Amino acid sequence: MNKAPVWFVVVAVLALLWNLIGCLAIAADLAVLASGAVATLPAEQQALYAARPAWTVIGSCVAVLAGAAGCLGLLLRRRWATPLLVASLAGVVVQDAGFLVMNSQAPLPMFALVMQGGVLVIAIALLLLARLASRRAWLG
Repeated sequence: MNKAPVWFVVVAVLALLWNLIGCLAIAADLAVLASGAVATLPAEQQALYAARPAWTVIGSCVAVLAGAAGCLGLLLRRRWATPLLVASLAGVVVQDAGFLVMNSQAPLPMFALVMQGGVLVIAIALLLLARLASRRAWLG
């Protein structure tokens, strides 16, 4: 196994933090759903929750949990990071498909669409980083 450059470790740490923030966001979202607090939200947000298919929530959970585990794998320089980041990207794609369905039923704010596009780009970049790390023997 070759020594990984410093920039790789920095990117892996930032990516892990990004995914951990995603885990917190999903936990907060699930808490709102479980507590019935959706009824206290403004009507626009209630409409978004009502339009969201359950499978998008599963996709979101897979995206952030596999993403966080995959980024931890990058930091630990383990090959299992790559399949986890593939699963994370798949979760993001499922989540994006859900956003398309939701947008047809209740238009989403532009910020949400732009943010979700950024999430997709980051998930792709992390998978490419893992593949690069494998090719350069930074993962073992």
